[in-house]
Amino acid sequence: MSGRVVVVGAGIAGLTTAALLARGGARVTLLEQHDGVGGRAGLLELDGFRFDTGPSWYFMPEVFTHAFALLGERIEDHVDLVRLDPAYRLFPEPSGGHAPLDVVQDPEVNWATFEALEPGAGSAMRRYAQDSTQAYRDALDSFLYTTFARPHRLVTRDVVRRSRTLAGLLTHTLAEHVAGAVDHPVLQQVLGYPAVFLGSSPYRVPALYSLMSHLDLVDGVRFPRGGMYTVIEALQRIAIREGVRIRTGAAVASIEVEPMSASLVHPRRSGTARGVRLSTGELVPADIVVSAADRHHTESALLDASYSDLPPETWDTKGPGISALIIVAGVRGALPELAHHSLFFTRDWPANFEDILGTDRASTTSRVPEVASLYVSRTTATDPTAAPAGHENLFVLVPFPADPTLTDLDRHADRYLDQIGDWAGVPDLRERVVVRSVRGPADFARDFHAWRGTALGMEHTLRQSAMFRPGDASARVPNLLHAGGGTIPGVGLPMCLISAELVVKRMLGETSARPLPEPLRPGFLASARPGGVWSAVHR
Repeated sequence: MSGRVVVVGAGIAGLTTAALLARGGARVTLLEQHDGVGGRAGLLELDGFRFDTGPSWYFMPEVFTHAFALLGERIEDHVDLVRLDPAYRLFPEPSGGHAPLDVVQDPEVNWATFEALEPGAGSAMRRYAQDSTQAYRDALDSFLYTTFARPHRLVTRDVVRRSRTLAGLLTHTLAEHVAGAVDHPVLQQVLGYPAVFLGSSPYRVPALYSLMSHLDLVDGVRFPRGGMYTVIEALQRIAIREGVRIRTGAAVASIEVEPMSASLVHPRRSGTARGVRLSTGELVPADIVVSAADRHHTESALLDASYSDLPPETWDTKGPGISALIIVAGVRGALPELAHHSLFFTRDWPANFEDILGTDRASTTSRVPEVASLYVSRTTATDPTAAPAGHENLFVLVPFPADPTLTDLDRHADRYLDQIGDWAGVPDLRERVVVRSVRGPADFARDFHAWRGTALGMEHTLRQSAMFRPGDASARVPNLLHAGGGTIPGVGLPMCLISAELVVKRMLGETSARPLPEPLRPGFLASARPGGVWSAVHR
């Protein structure tokens, strides 16, 4: 074998996977259907304004640092990180009688702010944050960096010692867990909103995800000056330096699989990947294929049904989670009323989430909320170069039903911009918009082949998290691997970076739950174990 690897999709997972495998000694071709890389983490430049069009929160900095270090790089040499203070501003629905509040960098100030809202809440939130830090460390040490190829290796002494606590975090929802800590509705929203980053709601994700409160209440919030896309540009430069051949404008039509019988080692095998075929008809041969494309699209469109691990009926039992209405707007004049990150929360949160997600997995009962809980990013608060002088840029994300048939997006956008203006005290906000672009579920379905137009990927309910999430290695096509938000460990930029490392572990036959040692030495794939995918194609 020649060590040819084809990676499908040049989002952050595909870029990182390609760079790591090329460093390991593979001949890597990275295929991207669009004219530029980044996938959902895109960039839009419009009339002098610069917008990140996807992820906008820089969380879990140690994951980014580690991913770059694996490639022999210091992230500080590529990305200029700024600590945000306030970390974010929270706007409760005005009819509830609660004033906006800032969550700042100094935890002691936050505890005092929370105490003023509810006697005893300061110490309760402090304890909650401490517990979230422990849960976060447990996840990093035991669950996030494993392929689950050897589940018994997860049962460490520390996991056993904390098994009762972990059981409680898995058998209750995040909302139930939060309600046991504080009573004030706004404080419950402070602790529950991270569920949206998981494509779900606090009423559906397990309490284990309380770990995410460590990120804003303890670790703080950062932002890369120049925008999130600077991370993508850095990874692209590194991938090219490592020898990756990046082909943009190369839409993949199918993963070409040759029939092959099952064996003792691969009892469910039905074929072997031989490459991918482009929409032009060109065959790009490969010894190993890694799909970082949407998982549903990979299983239902790129693979023949006889080679799919997740046939159509499987998806009927899964939930896509939330989609989003995204509004990017260039605004005339200053907007000091908004922080870099601002969160707007409705009074009736359960009803708001029920509108978006529906009451069944098929989301047949979902609907567009009239008044929405939503998120606004004003990156010009930190980086004035993102807009022309005298202007601001806004990125608005409204959690939305995962339904690509939804229409009238501009009408909804008008309503939500007016809501932001009313709640934040900027009554003429919409009239000051000079440039605007609106995207919704149909755009995600068209541009990223997103399953049912979801914005993030399969939501993180208990049945769709950790070892219950679709795995990163095909059982039917053993030399087909998966990366990105559609596999373990989950959605979001840090999880996608880890998914790339898990592909490397599969290649090496590494089954530990620890991150790989950094840096990975050039040519490291030569040391792959006999059970690794790399060794299997190089016998």
